[in-house]
Amino acid sequence: MTLKKGYRRGYPVAILAGLGEDKAVLWRIYSMVVKPEKTIQLEGTRREPKALYNFHESIVNALRPTLKEGVRSIILASPARTNYARAFIDHVRGHHTWLIQGPNKTAISEMTGSATTASDVTALARTPLFEGKIQEITSEETDDLIDVLEKRLNASDENKAILYSLEEAENLILPKQKPGRPEPEYLLLTNKYLSNSREKNRLHRLMQIASNRSVKTRIVDSESKAGQRLAQLGGLVCLARLE
Repeated sequence: MTLKKGYRRGYPVAILAGLGEDKAVLWRIYSMVVKPEKTIQLEGTRREPKALYNFHESIVNALRPTLKEGVRSIILASPARTNYARAFIDHVRGHHTWLIQGPNKTAISEMTGSATTASDVTALARTPLFEGKIQEITSEETDDLIDVLEKRLNASDENKAILYSLEEAENLILPKQKPGRPEPEYLLLTNKYLSNSREKNRLHRLMQIASNRSVKTRIVDSESKAGQRLAQLGGLVCLARLE
């Protein structure tokens, strides 16, 4: 995995938040590259409760757009012998329980290391610890998604639907939704399904429109437990519900 501005970025994997003394830098982790997202400055010092509260709120607000797209794995990196990551997690637990509870909860993990500059992230991304952390956090997240899927499979709720083909997903997601029609919630597919598809343009268009319409879209590693379960169902699943 490299840090660059290349076109071939792969698919979204996680969010890396580099927490420093006076700023936080957010990075988007893709399967092939890491790209800078946003820098949030601390207005004041960490010793000022109001300034620290506002700083943590700004980080949460900066995370919202990516979370809405369906990427719900966050890695918090902070230098050794600091409590920056723990302080942010305490803030989330106290003020944003929606991030860590419920069916749409986010998987959050901590690691020691600096990630506030491009050189920091380049060095961090080359370490086995970083790769292991990504596998750990994304497995936790996708396992949660599969739990949602399994509950749908085992439920007899007429207000919820599961679609298993590209055409069915397109018919649901692409047209503007009308009252009485199912509302798409999740679009899940494996990276193998995407790479082997002869309809890549259709798939990418579908995923882009799904993301624009706040459908949680996630590409899952086919070798993971969640990916293997999706493969049993054909490699692509769309979950929907009636309003």
